[in-house]
Amino acid sequence: MTRAFVFPGQGSQAVGMGRELAEAFPAARELFQEVDDALSQKLSALMFEGPEADLTLTENAQPALMAVSLAVVRVLEAEGKISLAGNAAFVAGHSLGEYSALAAAGTFSVADTARLLKIRGQAMQKAVPVGVGAMAALLGAELDQAREIAAAAAEGEVCEAANDNGGAQVVVSGHKTAVERAMKLAAERGIKRAILLPVSAPFHCALMQPAADAMEEALSRVTMNAPALPLVANVTASKVTDPAEIRALLVRQVTGTVRWRESVLYMKSEGVDSLVELGSGKVLGGLAKRIDKEVSGSSIGLPADIDAFLKSL
Repeated sequence: MTRAFVFPGQGSQAVGMGRELAEAFPAARELFQEVDDALSQKLSALMFEGPEADLTLTENAQPALMAVSLAVVRVLEAEGKISLAGNAAFVAGHSLGEYSALAAAGTFSVADTARLLKIRGQAMQKAVPVGVGAMAALLGAELDQAREIAAAAAEGEVCEAANDNGGAQVVVSGHKTAVERAMKLAAERGIKRAILLPVSAPFHCALMQPAADAMEEALSRVTMNAPALPLVANVTASKVTDPAEIRALLVRQVTGTVRWRESVLYMKSEGVDSLVELGSGKVLGGLAKRIDKEVSGSSIGLPADIDAFLKSL
């Protein structure tokens, strides 16, 4: 079996995330403390107890999801004495999950990753006034169809394919009025369903350029090492190991399409047949099979999952 470790993106957060890990494993508690210290914020208390409205804020959800993913990594290393590089061919992450993947692979320190994601969350939120932008999932659409619909709906505004998640689910993002036109067009063109997403900003489109600029500046100040194993990047759907190239791709990623379906297919073409999601929720593990029936998907986010995974090695 050849596996890749993958890391979830926004939407996988939930009140209570990480609490069982912290109760069961000293390595997880230490990691959460490290993140709290880096941010000068009791993020772990917000993760464990809520309130949900505060946890869902982009600037909190992004470092919180990274913290749970890295807690799982630390516990696997401490309990199973396993290294990421010795047990997988690639790492990849969905949007913010790319930062979790890079921290897990040693490119960034945990403290730097937490601070970068705080900046990223704040910058993405600030880039577009609330209510001006929107995102919608087109269910039953392939990427080319979604791109055509987005282009036709733009009418001088921004409307772009933001996430190609696989399983015929593509998310469009941009000005709210343009996204609403895209939803109407999708229905007219026989797309099964179009759902407005409960997000606070239109991620992964040209409207996020101010956030891309903020990340370029923030990333220029951070030390980066070559990852211990290759990253499959969101915007290219191919592997990368050079820190300077990774930095440039992370800037592009803020406004670019998350090519998740193609990333999974790329890893499969390189021999990967098992995707193991590390962190909160089961979104990416669930998507694996819908993208390619020959790729198995599983998720590790709770103590029982960790025990089961270590026994399977």
